[in-house]
Amino acid sequence: MPTAGQPAVAGWLRAAVTAGVGGILLSGCSVDMPHPSVPALVESAPALATPTIKPGHDAEAVAARDLPFAAGSTLARGVPVGISDGLKDAPGWKQVKDKVAGESQYVKADGCLVSTKVRNNQGTLARGDDRESTVALFEYLDPTILPGYLKTEGLRWGDNRNGPVRRVEVLVLEQAAPPAGRAAAVLARLFGTAGSSVYVSVSCPDVASFAAARADVSAHLAVLPPSN
Repeated sequence: MPTAGQPAVAGWLRAAVTAGVGGILLSGCSVDMPHPSVPALVESAPALATPTIKPGHDAEAVAARDLPFAAGSTLARGVPVGISDGLKDAPGWKQVKDKVAGESQYVKADGCLVSTKVRNNQGTLARGDDRESTVALFEYLDPTILPGYLKTEGLRWGDNRNGPVRRVEVLVLEQAAPPAGRAAAVLARLFGTAGSSVYVSVSCPDVASFAAARADVSAHLAVLPPSN
């Protein structure tokens, strides 16, 4: 049985994917409109200069392993992650927005929409390990989202197509398709040590197309670790 908070969550998801702003519009609040007590979240630049990895940090080794929530501290401090544009090469998908204000969008002929976004300078939202930080991020964006609504899933970690597929853990808020509505989900992770976060929203007109879109996202969109 749904709890009292769930209708608000469902409404947020429908509003977010309808607006097509990367799934990060929650109860009239967005990452562009932070609470006054929290420093403003800075947009990712369209192109980032190659960062300097701290001495002794083996970025290649980090990229070669799965990144569960508990391993977020293995990233270089303050060096942001990225997200690939691999979905544009998946069958049936077309990129319609490329890093406009940090957001990219992809559409499929069946009516599915995927939006991706990276945000930097988010260390003030970090709590404990990255799982706690990501829960806090969802709750900050919408206080009606309870930890029990969130599921753990994975995205590709690194864009190495020649070696084993590595996965990075994310939290997912999902809304099943209501009658005459769209199925939707938001996948996110806040990397506390890196001080950045990634968001992926997926929405489709029905359950079947939604399942296929989620599979495409899992296979083709990669979270990109910093490199030396």
